[in-house]
Amino acid sequence: MIDQYLSNLGISKLNEMQEATIKAAGKEKELILLSPTGSGKTLAFLLSLLPRLVKDQQGMQALIIAPSRELAIQIEQVARGMGSGFRVNSFYGGHSLRTELNNLSNPPAIAIGTPGRLLDLITKEAFETKSIKHLILDEFDKSLEMGFGGEMSSILEHLTNLRTRFLTSATQAVKIPSFLKMAAPYTLDFTTRYENKESKLDQKMVVAEGNDKLDALFKLLCLLGSKKSLIFCNHREAVDRIGELLSVKGVEHRTYHGKLEQDAREKVLAQFRNGSVNVLLATDLAARGLDIAEIENVIHYQLPQTQEAFIHRNGRTARMNASGSSYLLLLQSEKPPKYLVKKPQLVNLPETLLTPPAPAWSTLEFSAGKKDKINKVDIVGLLFKKGLLEKGDIGLIDVTDKAAYAAVNREKAVKTAIKVSGEKIKKVKVRVTVL
Repeated sequence: MIDQYLSNLGISKLNEMQEATIKAAGKEKELILLSPTGSGKTLAFLLSLLPRLVKDQQGMQALIIAPSRELAIQIEQVARGMGSGFRVNSFYGGHSLRTELNNLSNPPAIAIGTPGRLLDLITKEAFETKSIKHLILDEFDKSLEMGFGGEMSSILEHLTNLRTRFLTSATQAVKIPSFLKMAAPYTLDFTTRYENKESKLDQKMVVAEGNDKLDALFKLLCLLGSKKSLIFCNHREAVDRIGELLSVKGVEHRTYHGKLEQDAREKVLAQFRNGSVNVLLATDLAARGLDIAEIENVIHYQLPQTQEAFIHRNGRTARMNASGSSYLLLLQSEKPPKYLVKKPQLVNLPETLLTPPAPAWSTLEFSAGKKDKINKVDIVGLLFKKGLLEKGDIGLIDVTDKAAYAAVNREKAVKTAIKVSGEKIKKVKVRVTVL
């Protein structure tokens, strides 16, 4: 079955960590997996979980707790993409409570959610907890760091029939909270075995002239051209301010931080994921839980406070077998942080500037999604039949609960939206707009 799951996900083979995790999970009931961001922990724990589940059994069998809604959504996407036959649903703040309660009327085998929302649903007695035998706490240290210890402790009090407990983290500096009641957990530590990842990640440094970081950032983006770049700031106010200034300079970009509503976040991530936006300004909210392929550059506009935060930010690029670059943007008065493994390479910025070109794709937003039983094949069919697009005109498609997002040829996006808006998919009339 593993080969079929991998085939469904378009993955050729497991890595060393994933193979070791599956092997250990077959023997151990309490397992802690420590492995860097981007090494494939999600697939590792899902492949370890599935053999423990019982086909056609009523009730929820496994609970996966994640620190953020983005990570919960990502886990759900991977789990569904595997095509295991087990129902999977995610539950998190900002998501329609009515939709979640409807999903729980016939509980999924695997529930994924954030601590606060899961505890709220348990308190409302929205689902039965006695049937849950397996618990996974993904990035559990982040959940504790974000202050969810109380919620997780309360959830554990309701899970009275647990057989297995599985914890993951990207760093070694973790303390197992007593409420987990793990007697003698088996630990797999791969944090030092991925040192080759550092060799694939080029550490570079840009020093701003005249203490003008924004000008240096603009020049750097001009140098990088159309490459996908994720820019980190420490505060959302900085994200919004820098975003406004980049707009003045004509740089196509989006912003991402905790003040955005969930549907706005989904739109931004869909555009960044499918390549219709190549520059994303974000807070550390984007440092974990975002599985976006081919992010070639991480730019630290503001330095993170800790080495751990720096590692998580850099984990957005050079994922798995890919390579990438990490840029430190420094004032002349600033020095590289002491926690850097090696001295960054100094990058000289160009004097002649060419504003990064507009991406080749644009995103079409469809006003219907999973709740309307609409899938990617339905979207493609409409774009071919009514939109008169060709295969090369359609890129990545994301389908969420209430909407769908499709990357299409930028030059044809507006005309295509006009052609297909108002058409029906599975008897549902859809409104289509260009984001």
